[in-house]
Order: sequence, then structure tokens, then C-alpha cells
Amino acid sequence: MKLKIKKNDNVIVIAGNEKGKTGKVLKVFPKKQRVIVEGVNIRKRHSRPTRSNPQGGIIKKEAPIHISNVMLIDPKSGERTRVGYKIIYDETTKKNKLIRISKKSGEMI
Repeated sequence: MKLKIKKNDNVIVIAGNEKGKTGKVLKVFPKKQRVIVEGVNIRKRHSRPTRSNPQGGIIKKEAPIHISNVMLIDPKSGERTRVGYKIIYDETTKKNKLIRISKKSGEMI
């Protein structure tokens, strides 16, 4: 399944407990339709002491959220926007290229 949001995109959360928070996409799971956003949906995990982590304790970690709950941030205006696609002919490779564009400003993402 092709997703409109990719790794390293800046997104804003539009639904749920974390609504209004922004961050960079760290990882995308296309089959599960989920993304991990930096600093959003933090969960605490209790870990017992091991050789690699002799102290143990509570580790804070980002959990995945559904892709329908995030929207891309427009690079020009900084507001949330929908994603469109445009076909451009590339002179160097002599082939058509599919690029993502912002629906709000028409700017290439």
C-alpha cells in the first residue's frame, strides 16, 4: 500500500490525546498503516536489569499512531495540508517522475 506520508516528513497530529503536537516521522509501517512521530505518543516501559542495562528502570519510548490521525505540514506556510501528486518529465533520466505536492500552496514536498 502506498502512503502519502514518508520518513523525515514534518507532521501534525489531528486527532486523539496528542492533538496539535508536531514532530518528524521517525518510522513508517505501511502494512499496518501506522507511523512513529518524534515526541508524540510517549509510552513508559518497565525494564528489568540486564547486562546491557544493569540499572533497569522505566524507559520512555514513542509508540506508533494511525496514519489517519496525522497530516503533513506545508513547507511554505507551516499549516497542515493534504498531499497531491504531479507527474514531471525528468530531463536527466528522460523519464516521467511522480512527485508529491502540497494541495494548499502547490509547493513540492
